[in-house]
Amino acid sequence: MNTPPAKTPDLRADAAWVVFQILEHGKSSRDCLNTVQLRHAPKDRAWLQEMSMGVLRQLPQLQLWMRQLLDKPLKGNKKIVEHLIMLGLYQLAFSRVSAHAAVAETVNATQALKAPGLKGLVNAVLRNFQRQELSQQRSEDPRIQAGLPKWLYKMLVADYPEHHQTITQAMNTVAPIWLRINRLKVSREEYLQALAQVNVKAEAAPHHPDAVILHTRTDIPGLPGFDEGWFAVQDGAAQLAAPYLQPAPHERVLDCCAAPGGKTGHLLERQPDLAHLLALDFDAQRLARVSENMQRLQHQVTIQQGDASMPESWWDGQLFDRILLDAPCSATGVIRRHPDIRWLRNKADIEQLVLLQATIVEALWPTLKPGGTLLYATCSVLRAENTDQMRKFLARHADASLQPLTDAETPECPGRQILPGEQQMDGFYYCRLIKSHNTEPRLQSE
Repeated sequence: MNTPPAKTPDLRADAAWVVFQILEHGKSSRDCLNTVQLRHAPKDRAWLQEMSMGVLRQLPQLQLWMRQLLDKPLKGNKKIVEHLIMLGLYQLAFSRVSAHAAVAETVNATQALKAPGLKGLVNAVLRNFQRQELSQQRSEDPRIQAGLPKWLYKMLVADYPEHHQTITQAMNTVAPIWLRINRLKVSREEYLQALAQVNVKAEAAPHHPDAVILHTRTDIPGLPGFDEGWFAVQDGAAQLAAPYLQPAPHERVLDCCAAPGGKTGHLLERQPDLAHLLALDFDAQRLARVSENMQRLQHQVTIQQGDASMPESWWDGQLFDRILLDAPCSATGVIRRHPDIRWLRNKADIEQLVLLQATIVEALWPTLKPGGTLLYATCSVLRAENTDQMRKFLARHADASLQPLTDAETPECPGRQILPGEQQMDGFYYCRLIKSHNTEPRLQSE
């Protein structure tokens, strides 16, 4: 079932379809959630997101319960009903939906899923779940409690033996909405006043001079100044890229793997007097979003499609003063925002991403001026993509030195790793490198 079920939208059938598309067809939530949300009123769109993403957060426990309650797995075109059952279990165990509505409406959704013959099965499973009080019987397996696939849980335990529980707990929280105020249009104080006038509660984010954290979940395009480009939605961790890169007037800057353009816009807002800013990305569709965002924010930038690992196909030969490489990564640092990520990745993906990251940074290094700065960034928490990647790069390049972002950094343990939930931010990694003429790796102090 590759199209949303039933011409007449059904909330629970649509939520089950979203989960089915992600788990069975490898679609991202971006690809399928918006499709069904447009079929519903705004208040129901929020419910759809909360329920479908909730199922993905609690998937191992829900699967465990379902295996106890189903005599045998459903197959073929009936498979989607398993996802409907898990949605029902999620409502009963983890949501504020009344038990009566959770059972009755979930059973009724079999009609929209073209499986009316399974109505009795769904009803029996949900009633047995209630009767046996299975919601009180949670697994003691820490991996199931964390709601993660085995491979990822093992990697987190290996990378963070003392902190993995804190990390997995943060991965299952709902992330706050951060805004980056466009300082070229309005001050943060002025924007906070504008929000207060429309009864949207918000606070100025500490340690982030351009950031506001919303306390009210609201329709973003309906906020003051959206059409005028007063702000962009951007997590606090991502807002560190521009100040860490420190672009100066009249410099040539490359924003590599730039889509959807959040960091591109911030670079121009921090330093509007750049000589040249090139926003490069391989994905033409995602580059269209860069263009849309730059138009709304009213920024002028050169946007180009190109493969970062092959500069000869797009580079004009003029060296860059600074490069921001927001490298392709596992996105394990933003799982709290996108719970589907945990089920769309596998261990083999990590190995391929590490190879791709190394290929890209090697290809870009010759395009950087001596004395220039390269800021390597990922939204990952895995050491293989971050600390290990940069440690190996420094060991290979005598003309690369580490310019620390924290006091704790060394060439053997380079970069700043932000963990999910730290100062309310997403998980993120930054490492700042300086290109020199020296033949030996060195540590450059701030």
